[in-house]
This record gives sequence, structure tokens and C-alpha cells, in this order.
Amino acid sequence: MLGLRPLGGRFGLEASGIDLAQVISPAQFREIEEAFYAGQVLVFRSQKLTAQQFLGFARRFGPPEPHVIDQFHHPEHSDILILSNRRKDGKPIGLQDAGTYFHTDYSYLQVPARATLLYSIEVPTKGGDTLFADQYAAYDDLPESTRADIDGLMGLHHYGNRDDLEKSSRTAASVLSGEQEEKMAWVRHRVARPHPATGRKALYSVSGSSFGIEGMAEEAAIDLLDQLKRHSTTEKYQLRLKYGVGDLVIWDNASLLHSATLTDIDDPRTLWRVTVKEPPAP
Repeated sequence: MLGLRPLGGRFGLEASGIDLAQVISPAQFREIEEAFYAGQVLVFRSQKLTAQQFLGFARRFGPPEPHVIDQFHHPEHSDILILSNRRKDGKPIGLQDAGTYFHTDYSYLQVPARATLLYSIEVPTKGGDTLFADQYAAYDDLPESTRADIDGLMGLHHYGNRDDLEKSSRTAASVLSGEQEEKMAWVRHRVARPHPATGRKALYSVSGSSFGIEGMAEEAAIDLLDQLKRHSTTEKYQLRLKYGVGDLVIWDNASLLHSATLTDIDDPRTLWRVTVKEPPAP
């Protein structure tokens, strides 16, 4: 039986009583999936997984989408992205400052992310937490008139962080090569988006990759998106997750914003990440 306890905020659950390195039955996975949707953030502490086992668990949630920054794919499993500030032979082995601003994974893709899984290999002595912001609650708390105004709007998305376009900044989006940039295109997603599994509406990626609103003048669109971002990332909607070695976290991209936190570049930190796509609409 899967044990669950609140992480201490308004959302988020910690699971116990399961070893993810073992075979997980369909019934056990149904419990995990239900907890994932109920908690939005689901944490499994002190797991001991190989890259293959981690990837196998991730695939239970959907098809992985390899990150566009392919130079930091796991050498044996390209669906795994390495996040790390370590270097080998003078070269970085992973992305150092990925996602250090509130955003939604793969909101810049036509088929967005269902879930992101992080497995903690090495934790820094200080920092390295992830912040989450509940976009269900943020939408629900908007004035009724505001909800009516935004319900039909389509956000325009592209790879990047609209609040920081300086490529040398640690809070900008991870820099792409010219070839990688060519793979990126403009996509559109609803600003108030019904969750594809629960049907509940949430603000969707109002921070990060959203650079405009279809049919709206740029200045007015950015002003509205910034208002929604300030509202939806206030502290009352946030959860801070601290990692230990072996911790695995999975979060629901359709109902959350998240942000990595900066760490000392000389304080070693390494994680594996898999992001899986939403299933096709029926």
C-alpha cells in the first residue's frame, strides 16, 4: 500500500512504502498516478536507481521527449538530460543553471509536457531547491471578471525567458546553438488551460516562454501576462522542495509553474531529468 503524507504546503505529497527499483504492478502504478494528479508534486525519498530503471519508471507516465540541448543527454540514454555544475576534462557534463526562473517545461512545444521527473544524484551543501507555484489555485483566485476576460485567450510561446533575454545571465533560458534554435518555432496554448486529465482550469505558463497573446498588441499582452505572473507566483501559491541524495520528484506541468534556485557553482550538484509528453487528445 502506498503511503502518502503532505509535504507541508497547500499541495504536494511524499510517498513511502515503495521501492521504484522493483517491478511496479499496474495496480501500484494506478495508486502512484492518482497521487501524482492529487498532489501535483509527488516525491519518493532515498531511491537507488540506475539510469535504465529511472527511465523505465518515467516511461510509465508517457513518451519521453529528449531536450533540444542534446550535448547534455545521458551518454547511454538520450531521453535523460543531465543537470550538473561538474566538469570533466575542463568541460561541463551537464546544464548548470537550467530553469532558474518560473516556467513550465516544454510549453514552447506544440505537444507540451505532461510530467517532469528529476532524480537527485548529488546534492549541494546549500541551496539547490525547486520552487513550485500552484496554477489551479492561482486561476481560481482571480476575480470572476478576469477569468471571463482570459478564458478565450491564446498565449504565444517560444523557447526562452521573457524576463531575461541576456544570454550570459544565470537566469536566462539555457543558451541554444544555432542548429538547436532552428528547431524552435512559435506555438500557441490557452492562457487558462483545462487540464488534459482532470479537466480543471489552470493558468498555463504565464511566466517563462509566453511572449504574447494572439490578436493583442504586444505591449498590452506583455502587461497582462506580467500581471498574471505576479499574481500566480506569490508566496501563498508556492511550495519549496529540498532534495536529498536518491530523491525522485515528479510534477504536473499542466497545473504548475516551477523554478530552480541558484547554487554556488563550486558546490557540486547533479540530477537526471526526464520529461514526458502529454498523450494525444482522444
